[in-house]
Amino acid sequence: MLASEAITPPHPSLKPTSTKPNNAPVDPYTYQDGFGNHFSSEALKGALPVGQNTPQVCPYGLYAEQLSGTAFTVGRSGNQRSWLYRIHPSVMHRPFEPYNAGDHGIVDTFDSRTTETTPTQIRWLPFPIAEGLDFVDGLRTIGGAGDTALKSGLAVHVFTAERSMDRRAFCNSDGDLLIVPQQGRLDITTEFGRIMAAPNEIVVIQRGMRFSVALPDGPSRGYILEVYDGHFELPDLGPIGSNGLANPRDFQTPVASYENTESGAEWSVINKYQGELFVAKQDHSPFDVVAWHGNYAPYKYDLAKFSVIGSISFDHVDPSVFTVLTCKSAHPGTA
Repeated sequence: MLASEAITPPHPSLKPTSTKPNNAPVDPYTYQDGFGNHFSSEALKGALPVGQNTPQVCPYGLYAEQLSGTAFTVGRSGNQRSWLYRIHPSVMHRPFEPYNAGDHGIVDTFDSRTTETTPTQIRWLPFPIAEGLDFVDGLRTIGGAGDTALKSGLAVHVFTAERSMDRRAFCNSDGDLLIVPQQGRLDITTEFGRIMAAPNEIVVIQRGMRFSVALPDGPSRGYILEVYDGHFELPDLGPIGSNGLANPRDFQTPVASYENTESGAEWSVINKYQGELFVAKQDHSPFDVVAWHGNYAPYKYDLAKFSVIGSISFDHVDPSVFTVLTCKSAHPGTA
């Protein structure tokens, strides 16, 4: 098109398409689109250092910290890490102490001592939502395989929550969490920004990231898949081609948003480590990251955007054709 040519406006009756029902609540947050990208985000202009990750003095007097999702020496194609620029160092808290020791319903090692084995197919009705519990206290393990200490295996949890997490944050040191809300939206505050997750959406929060869950719609429940080794990735498409299934552009990563709490109000940071819970107290919000950049960050995905591939004209294909995300094992072709 020549620069002098006029651009014809779209027909007035044409409107942007949406996968959401007309009565669905509007997501109030802003996101960056893409899967596995190197993102950059700052809540204050100039908060990201230019040309350096760790200058002697960061803009605004912030502290630079790197959060690694892989070993430093992993090849560039698989290396995951992000740099965070925060108001307080993340280690600025009192020592961790046991939290609900042995009385939290979370299993980390799956063997005959900790689980009940049965060859029977099992299914269940929705779990009741107990009064007074938030996201952390409402976590329960229903199955799995492997061992967190060996960084091998997975666990399936359910969560039920009747109240929001008030000045409480959760961090999982055992693996990545894929959260599937079934009832009610989850308003999730992370160190990287805020995510609103509704039923029919999934959220992935990786190992080592702090987050807090509020309940804008009241009581909530859902499922969590936890993987101890590796990270979730998109499946290969093979003969499908370059498009289909979950497209990378439809994944959404939050933008930087921070809290600067100077009032001295006490916060509790609860950490899951080798299946046990520990809590540390601190006098400021853990969500004080003003800027960040990297490719290790939480994200969400709307399952209504999944591009289904398959034919049932005379037979059924294998259910693997409906894979949204996978976490590959050491055995090729096996998750």
